Amino acid sequence: MLKPSYAQLMDVLNKGSKENVTSRYSVVIAAAKRARQLIDGDEPMVFGYTEDKPLSTAVAEIEKGKIKIVPVGEGTVLNLHKDQDIEEEILNELKKEAKETEEEKVPTSFEENEAEVEVAEDEITEE
Repeated sequence: MLKPSYAQLMDVLNKGSKENVTSRYSVVIAAAKRARQLIDGDEPMVFGYTEDKPLSTAVAEIEKGKIKIVPVGEGTVLNLHKDQDIEEEILNELKKEAKETEEEKVPTSFEENEAEVEVAEDEITEE
């Protein structure tokens, strides 16, 4: 990546920020995380950017000041509702399967009677 340079990206990230970004590593991690979000279906925050590469789009978002680096625990989780929807769907499927299994289960008294019959048959064959 030649342009924008890391120094230019760090300048953009530090503009108006309380804590300065001094590490290239932070810039790389921010771009990689945002690229992963784009791959997972998030909408780009820069309009008119026709680049189809998610990492290039993420770098463009950083360059335009759309992305800020914040300390751990102070950020926003994106797509929180998608994760909840998936969890609810899985939970509903598990409940449905449990209910179907419960309906198919034979009463225990029948199972006990069947076991007694098998024992009786074994006793007869041994004589």
